[in-house]
Amino acid sequence: MLSVKNVSTGYDGVDVVKDISFTVRDNENLSIIGPNGCGKTTLLRAIANILAYRGEIEVDGKPLREMRHREISLKIAMLSQLSGIYFQYSVYETVMMGRYLHIKDKLFGLPSSEDKKYVRQCLAAVDLTDVSDKPITELSGGQLQRVFLARTLAQSPDIIMLDEPTNHLDLKYQIELIEYLKIWAQENGRTIIGVMHDINLAMKLSDNILIMKNGCIAANGKTNDVITDSLLKDVYDIDVAGYMRQSLQRWQSIVE
Repeated sequence: MLSVKNVSTGYDGVDVVKDISFTVRDNENLSIIGPNGCGKTTLLRAIANILAYRGEIEVDGKPLREMRHREISLKIAMLSQLSGIYFQYSVYETVMMGRYLHIKDKLFGLPSSEDKKYVRQCLAAVDLTDVSDKPITELSGGQLQRVFLARTLAQSPDIIMLDEPTNHLDLKYQIELIEYLKIWAQENGRTIIGVMHDINLAMKLSDNILIMKNGCIAANGKTNDVITDSLLKDVYDIDVAGYMRQSLQRWQSIVE
């Protein structure tokens, strides 16, 4: 279980996240939505222990500040938005990096047959088996995002945090990614916390949604309870629900 209590954090002495509290239980997924600059990614960085914070963050009842780096890495993995590539590792080698903490042969760093099998399963899950030997420098942005997701899955954490995981993915892989993550969490009793821009994908990923505005929680709870016309309009300063209804009507008018 992840518990966030009165957490504030930011940059250069200025709080971007302000006195936030919430809980995510085991085998429960949470989507975090809100406009740009509201503090979604900053909050994830604090939970991942990348960013200093005030307040308390606990994992399974243990304060994050009291946990060693290795212990945190076994509990929490974060998939960030796509970044630059500087090394010409293969797809397989990149995903195997996610198994580092699990490799028993620390002296030579040699993966076991179990590690290799797990990496192959992660590659298959994101449909990259056919390009496993290909250098990651030769991949498209969508393929690369799936490589990094497979590496995150290979880490086998209790909690996966996703920062805009569907960036650079076409519609097919966006839908498949969300579906796979739901199955992965349910089958393994894990937790997923996803920062999303696409409200539809956020609703598809989880039954619980936390909405942020100006660094604070505007709403937190079950999707059907927090997703309302008035709240979305207040948070995004636009008639989101009205736009969605217009889009639905347009799709309904399309005939095969």
